[in-house]
Amino acid sequence: MSQRVVIVGGGTAGWMSAAAFARLLPSSCSITLVESEQIGTVGVGEATIPHIRYFNQLLGIEEREFLAATQATYKLAIEFVGWGDRSSRYLHPFSAFGSDIEGVDFHHYWLAAKERLPHLNLDAFSLASQLATSDRFAPPPPYADLGYGYAYHLDASRYALFLRRYAEQRGVARCEGKVERVEQAHDDGRITAVTLESGARLEGDLFIDCSGFRSLLLGKTLGVTFESWRHWLPCDRAVAMASDPLDHLPSYTRSTATLSGWQWRIPLQHRTGNGQVYASDCVSDDEASYQLAQALNSQSLGEPNFIRFEAGRRAHSWEKNCVAVGLSSGFLEPLESTSIYLIQMAIIKCIEFFPFAGDFTMSRKAFNRWMELEYDRVRDFLILHYHLNRRKDSEFWRSCAAMSIPDSLREKIALFRESAIIQHYDHGLFAQPSWLAVYLGQGLRPDSVDSRALAYSPSVMVSSLESMAARLRHLAKAAPLHREVMGRGGLARELPAAMSLYGGGRG
Repeated sequence: MSQRVVIVGGGTAGWMSAAAFARLLPSSCSITLVESEQIGTVGVGEATIPHIRYFNQLLGIEEREFLAATQATYKLAIEFVGWGDRSSRYLHPFSAFGSDIEGVDFHHYWLAAKERLPHLNLDAFSLASQLATSDRFAPPPPYADLGYGYAYHLDASRYALFLRRYAEQRGVARCEGKVERVEQAHDDGRITAVTLESGARLEGDLFIDCSGFRSLLLGKTLGVTFESWRHWLPCDRAVAMASDPLDHLPSYTRSTATLSGWQWRIPLQHRTGNGQVYASDCVSDDEASYQLAQALNSQSLGEPNFIRFEAGRRAHSWEKNCVAVGLSSGFLEPLESTSIYLIQMAIIKCIEFFPFAGDFTMSRKAFNRWMELEYDRVRDFLILHYHLNRRKDSEFWRSCAAMSIPDSLREKIALFRESAIIQHYDHGLFAQPSWLAVYLGQGLRPDSVDSRALAYSPSVMVSSLESMAARLRHLAKAAPLHREVMGRGGLARELPAAMSLYGGGRG
């Protein structure tokens, strides 16, 4: 079925969409992308999660070529500094912790034995964490109990340019210019064409809104309302500043809590990405910029870049014949590196439902329901970080700890506090290991554990856990430094990627 696809907006969302459509849609489809060099892109998100490997492999992109083009490095985890209390530090790795024993989740045994193992924190039972804390990187071993995922730190602007070349080589037409007018059908309001300032008119059957926060098509033209989540995610500003590359090369992203938000540090090959996310009613732009400059680990490059935003999402992402991808659909701060993931999921689901034959009402409903779940469940996980803080040193953190949270999140926290059980759901990005990392990393201690974990002899359990941790330490020490791996251009061979945060399902 021949269809004309018009993508409004470039950047990461636009060119990821164009590249995927060019690769995966029928050749009978024509794809045009409209963008203006005069309109900047946000470009905050430079840290990713393992799902990007699945996306790249769908497109047939070779990892070493990708690493060179985007100046990317490997990523095994996110380190959170000062998010529990001011002195706390923990990792959220792309892995599970330990191995289940006779059907009981590992953390119940670790919690039961913890008083006898004060020297072994939760990270001692994750090979990804052990590698990250020593600035090392190695491909996941072929042992299920040691599996982990990996992602990248990348230059988002270079990634967009890389995908632009990829898409144009496969027939995508790029049209330079700003959209001046959007035309709609008189009978049902669907979008029929966009007219540029130059006078050029582009007709289409399907329109992809990648216009960023403006949400030119979905929001402004079709009137889909925006649902604000600022009462749960109070930060509404960010300042970004690049600096020289680090002398060492961490294989993890760092997030450091400040008095009014948090700072990121993302190590790339050619520079370090730094930024501060903050609440404008707690600190001025100038003060936030100063705080960030003081915290840099290397010499700054260029001037600070300020970004305004509001956490939330549109009531739905697909309206009539328009699908919003990226910021035009919603925004969730980059605390857990989910921005590119949400773009990717919208693209993949859009392709699954293509070519929208007939009425496509049920397809639209299913797509919107899926994306709403994705946004809502990432939202809850981000709120968790703020709400579980135990800091008393600023009104910002005290109000986050005291705020009313969504029922879905309150029930999950209460269940873990009562029984150490982590509520599971079928759809959504973050599974049990992620919730466990944040629960325990920020100081939430359950009142009890699974009774089956108490049936083991304490001495036997301690010996078993110490042996497990020693094995992981040994494997981590044998791995090369992350900098050495990058000096060789990355991994010698690309590993099969699965749609999993934790490396499961590898071939």
